[in-house]
Amino acid sequence: MATGYDYDDAPGDYEGAADARGSQDVAYDPNFVPDSVKTFVVHLYRHIREKNVYEIHQMYETSFQSLSDRLFKDTPWPSVDAVANYVDNDHVFCLLYREMWFRHLYARLSPTLKQRIDSWDNYCSLFQVVLHGVVNMQLPNQWLWDMVDEFVYQFQSFCQYRAKMKNKTEQEIALLRQYDQAWNVYGVLNFLQALVEKSMIIQILEQEKEGIEQFTATDGYDYNGGSNVLKVLGYFSMVGLLRVHCLLGDYHTGLKCLQPIDITQQGVYTSVIGSHITTIYHYGFANLMLRRYVDAIREFNKILLYIYKTKQYHQKSPQYEQILKKNEQMYALLAICLSLCPQVKLVEETVNSQLREKYGEKMIRMQRYDDEAFSIYDELFSYACPKFITPSAPSFEEPLVNYNQVCSLYVVWASVIV
Repeated sequence: MATGYDYDDAPGDYEGAADARGSQDVAYDPNFVPDSVKTFVVHLYRHIREKNVYEIHQMYETSFQSLSDRLFKDTPWPSVDAVANYVDNDHVFCLLYREMWFRHLYARLSPTLKQRIDSWDNYCSLFQVVLHGVVNMQLPNQWLWDMVDEFVYQFQSFCQYRAKMKNKTEQEIALLRQYDQAWNVYGVLNFLQALVEKSMIIQILEQEKEGIEQFTATDGYDYNGGSNVLKVLGYFSMVGLLRVHCLLGDYHTGLKCLQPIDITQQGVYTSVIGSHITTIYHYGFANLMLRRYVDAIREFNKILLYIYKTKQYHQKSPQYEQILKKNEQMYALLAICLSLCPQVKLVEETVNSQLREKYGEKMIRMQRYDDEAFSIYDELFSYACPKFITPSAPSFEEPLVNYNQVCSLYVVWASVIV
């Protein structure tokens, strides 16, 4: 039952408090908690304890975003220590709050190296609790997807940050040496794999085919008083594994990790727009790199048609810009696929019309297989591919240089077009 309470209109606000302390431009104080934030955390904590998924979703998707826009546009939220007293110092809630805290920091500001390491530590603690503790909560699929999505994103971001060694300070290099296990590729893969295995999600999906389980029919939620957290995190971790393996260039392994999910059917992965798009983008990209063009074309066509029909419903979503960006990237990948394997009959008229409008002229030139054609392939691929990573740490002994991949993308995917 909706409370009808608007957390944004809770008494007291940050601006007023700033005036009361003498200046609108007062420096960020991690220990100051505006009344509206107190109200937010108290209500969110209560709804989580009561397993009120509807209210949790409203607060997570709407209230958290609007409070961020209004009070924390260019500052972090209050520290977890500052809000802990309002939620009985609940350990799991504090881990969840910090997960949101770091996600906001990454979205709005530029995290320091120490903050990147602290976020890794928080994910380790949170996933350890889920894997080895008793988590009796129901959380919205959107939040659980965002956890996995952000976990992989922060790993990718850390690898890119670490690769830019040229301008690192001595203090940063000392921290990188000291915390060399933070965002380690094996640690990231192990957590995702552990969530898949401990959740027994592969067995659950198998049993569903036999009519024993009802995972997809209930969107992963447990209506018998149990928890959906481990099962749904395990499910989304299969998509996370696909994404990590694509970033590493291991497309066979990535597709194998996704195999338990039947992407020809609706599933829990389609219940969250971000999950749906990420799954198909990486599935299609992996198939493109393995020259399975027909599989890639078929799935790109379906998701692009879906986005075309539904994007107006997501205009107020925090993910809207990302939806549009992935939409454009998948059109570029579809243009590459169809230029290498002309299977226009697999593409719906609506999608084909959009494609011709965006890339029709370039696709004609791509058929020539001359230097100009290769430069267009390179341009589209550079724009549409994932931001590949070098997962290993740099040598701190050698002269400090930026060692992100600098070779032409001709080399990266020459095997696809030659």
